[in-house]
Amino acid sequence: MKNPPHLIFILADDMGYGDLSCLNAESKIHTAHLDRLAAGGMRFRDAHASSAVCTPSRYSILTGRYNWRSALKEGVTHGFSGPLIEEGRLTMASLLQQHGYTTAAIGKWHLGWDWAKSGIAPTDVDYSKPITHGPCANGFDYFFGISASLDMPPYVYVENDRVTAPPDREFPGATGFAFCRRGPIAPNFRHADVLPELTRRAEAFLARQTAARPFFLYFPLPAPHTPILPAPEFQGKSGTNPYGDFCLMVDDVVGRVMAAVERAGLTENTILVFTADNGCSPKADFPGLEKLGHRPSYVFRGHKADIYEGGHRIPLLVRWPAAIRAGSACDATVCLVDWLATLADILGVRLPDNAGEDSVSLLPAFRAPQSASRMPVVHHSIDGSFSIRQGRWKLELCPGSGGWSWPRPGKECEGLPPIQLYDLTADIGERRNVQHEHPDVVAHLTGLLTRYVRDGRSTPGAPQPNTGPADWPQLAWMRR
Repeated sequence: MKNPPHLIFILADDMGYGDLSCLNAESKIHTAHLDRLAAGGMRFRDAHASSAVCTPSRYSILTGRYNWRSALKEGVTHGFSGPLIEEGRLTMASLLQQHGYTTAAIGKWHLGWDWAKSGIAPTDVDYSKPITHGPCANGFDYFFGISASLDMPPYVYVENDRVTAPPDREFPGATGFAFCRRGPIAPNFRHADVLPELTRRAEAFLARQTAARPFFLYFPLPAPHTPILPAPEFQGKSGTNPYGDFCLMVDDVVGRVMAAVERAGLTENTILVFTADNGCSPKADFPGLEKLGHRPSYVFRGHKADIYEGGHRIPLLVRWPAAIRAGSACDATVCLVDWLATLADILGVRLPDNAGEDSVSLLPAFRAPQSASRMPVVHHSIDGSFSIRQGRWKLELCPGSGGWSWPRPGKECEGLPPIQLYDLTADIGERRNVQHEHPDVVAHLTGLLTRYVRDGRSTPGAPQPNTGPADWPQLAWMRR
């Protein structure tokens, strides 16, 4: 491509679709900068993460491969976990790096890496030695950030492959909105300073860029995930609670990134993406927000961790003045797993069969949103439960939420049908299970999902192996 676009990918952590005033007219949080981003580009109103929790969604975003094909079949990694991305796997960063891009990741990694060990326990780390199999081994020229969520130890900054300062004491942990786990913390680490520090680093990176060489900035924020720590200038400003105030701080970060791009004179040919890794967490205090008239999940059922829409339907805004009409909207079902194929399409290159196995280009949607369409999308909950969505139909292969909302896996699901089918056109709130009325739809979608699992891919191409065991417990529906 003669003039490849720059790419900035801002990934919020646990932010709901209903938190953005450009997507939810009834939002009590006025996200002025995100509204301006939407006005200058495209809103996707049926966009999804591949998973309802952090780590697996990030794996899919960077690799273009559904998270459940990795070794992680449920749950998330933690601060001391090993690497999830398989060695040699193509990522968004390595693809762009191969095509002359400067690549940087600034923020929350949460995909594991190998710490140098000082003992046999996971927390026995020699902080004087470099990490391996981290961001710089997966296509990034530069990394600055934290190993996992901001509430997960170790509480240290890592720059490229080195800890900037080793822990010197034990952080006691915290509860409530400021929830954090107990663990080692460095002298230069203060939880409330992390988002501002990462933002300053992102601004500095953007200030060094020019039109002469394309760049990719992957900017995964640690907010508004716990600990919910809005800076003093945002406290009380949303009119809701500390979570709403923290969302305003995230909105301000987006505004600062937009301003940095404008100062650099790079707006026209920069793809600026804002999205989230999954739905809002119940740590935001849903009952309290509901009393104030605010719904982070909008009209959708459930929240983070769930197989229901509130778990994985996420905000997605994309601005690219050179190619996307300002103020446009797309109602096609899309997934964050689609970005690797999108970049390949923009660059005019073909992905090898062993890369981007589930990724479908968004470029047609950028050009003609009203005629855009996609093959069925597969979703995953925190306990590894599957769903598959095709058009109006969504099949969920579990009796309850598969996550943290009612009915939770276990006793709350006793006596419920083992599968759920919802017509989202008539029942966006997923309240009426119609699986008995449409056995043909159930059979069709189950067959599609079975093929996607067995082929190791959902896109055209040679079959590929899944990572890990060939038959894990969450595939019980394939044997029914």
